[in-house]
Amino acid sequence: MELIINLVVFVILLALGYGFGRYTEKKHYKSIISREKDLNRIPAVAQRFPPLATTPYQVDLVVGNVVISVDYFKRFVAGLRNLIGGRMTSYESLLDRARREAVLRMKEHADQLGAKMIFNIKLETSSIHKGRKNGVGSVEVLAYGTALIP
Repeated sequence: MELIINLVVFVILLALGYGFGRYTEKKHYKSIISREKDLNRIPAVAQRFPPLATTPYQVDLVVGNVVISVDYFKRFVAGLRNLIGGRMTSYESLLDRARREAVLRMKEHADQLGAKMIFNIKLETSSIHKGRKNGVGSVEVLAYGTALIP
């Protein structure tokens, strides 16, 4: 009887993790897409040196960072994938959202400064919390670059 109760609790937690995780992810992607459309006017390039310009520019460091946690369902699916190996597709959308959000926050910082472009952008990724058995719990992405301010 106890085994059945534990199984039911596990399935309920798994379903809740899937449902709330999907809802939160879709909501976050909608926010990212609308903000990307707005901030497309500020190009962010990995080019090391700024383009030659006749207008004098001030430069400033701009940063954006984000910490995103893994939901219960993704952690479960990744655990299954860990048994057989292969791509961890359940984490790919997590990293995609984190990178895009960090770049958006960097662009928002540049927009506050009145920048027209960001060059020499870099991305740093780190796992800031290990779950059980050193599984990924949360991931942090830091985006930084040099803003050109007229």
